[in-house]
Amino acid sequence: MIKKENIFYTFSKNNKPVYRAYDGEIITLETVDAFGGQIKSEEDKLDQLDWKRVNPATGPIYVENAQAGDLLKVDIMAIELDSHGIMASIPGAGIFGKMYESSSIKCFSIENNHTYFNDIMLPLEPMIGVIGVAPETDTPNGEPGPHGGNMDNKMIRVGSSLYLPVFTEGVLFGLGDLHALMSDGEVNVTGIEIGGKVTIKLSLLKGLSHGHPLLIDQDHFYTIYSDKTLEDAVKGASLEMHHWLKDALNYTDSDTSMLMSLMANLEICQVVDPKVTIRMKAPLTYFRQFK
Repeated sequence: MIKKENIFYTFSKNNKPVYRAYDGEIITLETVDAFGGQIKSEEDKLDQLDWKRVNPATGPIYVENAQAGDLLKVDIMAIELDSHGIMASIPGAGIFGKMYESSSIKCFSIENNHTYFNDIMLPLEPMIGVIGVAPETDTPNGEPGPHGGNMDNKMIRVGSSLYLPVFTEGVLFGLGDLHALMSDGEVNVTGIEIGGKVTIKLSLLKGLSHGHPLLIDQDHFYTIYSDKTLEDAVKGASLEMHHWLKDALNYTDSDTSMLMSLMANLEICQVVDPKVTIRMKAPLTYFRQFK
């Protein structure tokens, strides 16, 4: 297991790896919550936090024989959550930040795959918020991009496979920012932030990168794109889907576009990070090259 003491705050090709993995290796990583374990109770104050210690990722992991232009396949095999999670309302942040004059913190007890928000019982849907590789340019963990990062995509969960483009020798992969529960959009900036353990399998697909993340679950193929505006992110996710679908079916540009207007759906991952993130979903049956 890679322990939670092995963390970094910026995805960078200059980070020193804490572990060297072989192609196809299964690894467990221990993580801390998005606030770096600094919040202990609902009486804590966000203005007392060290904001340089937020969004830590465990790693990085060097993957043997990985080169720029490859795809790193990350199979999410298990997510084990800690027993307590937190969330916060942050003045000035997210869709509702202008409503708050001071911060507010809630703590959650996690047991039997559910928790309570006040008197409302909520089933858990564990997912990974920050997951990525070293990009071409150093990028803080709190920001998403072509390398992955803080995509806050709730479909990155047990049973899914994330495909990340490789930009540098050895990949330098890491993950963190688990959520026990988070809605699409993450409109109030936080879900139920929590630490835990994640078991993954890392595999290489040589020379297949098209420059942005992909996700596959049991039934669907997703493109993922982050950009400064929703419009640009929507356009990027759509163009990525067009590339992969056209390649899969050997269709013309026009036929590919028309088919997408019939069966490819746009979904929002998050709208509160420095860049917004969109995913486009299509039936997996069309993508024979990924089966």
